[in-house]
Amino acid sequence: MHADRHDRVPVSSYAIAIGSNRPHHRHGDPAGVVRAAMHALAELGTVTARSRILRTAPLGPAGRSFANAVAILETGLPPPALLIGLKQLERRFGRRRGRRWGARVLDLDIVLWSGGVWAGDGLTVPHPEFRKRRFVLAPLGEIAPGLRDPLTGRTVRQLLHAVDRRRPRA
Repeated sequence: MHADRHDRVPVSSYAIAIGSNRPHHRHGDPAGVVRAAMHALAELGTVTARSRILRTAPLGPAGRSFANAVAILETGLPPPALLIGLKQLERRFGRRRGRRWGARVLDLDIVLWSGGVWAGDGLTVPHPEFRKRRFVLAPLGEIAPGLRDPLTGRTVRQLLHAVDRRRPRA
């Protein structure tokens, strides 16, 4: 018996932010952790694009520099199921629940979803803070500058430009 098109799971596309500010015993420095996480995302679907890995200053009282990147993931998983899969990956990399701003081996966040907006099950998409975060917008803009924020209608390129305009000049 072969599957017809009614048996196929609809595929969604997600922008996943990836960050690390602690080394890992197997993957090395935070950039190595981010690189390994980008490959591990393939367990949850098809990674169709990967940004470069950026090194960024600490956010909040974390105290350590971060390595950040974004990947585009296509999967049949709905947002809550993808969140469960991402949390399992974080735990496998050694992430422990704890302080919001603490050092972390791996942080995976759903930033945008091709389905638009999701709210519930402990998850909000788009990510509520992504519009302010250059460390998310810059790598996302590298691989998907035309993606639109479903709440503002602005493209990633426009959001990044707005963040850059607000940054103090050195």
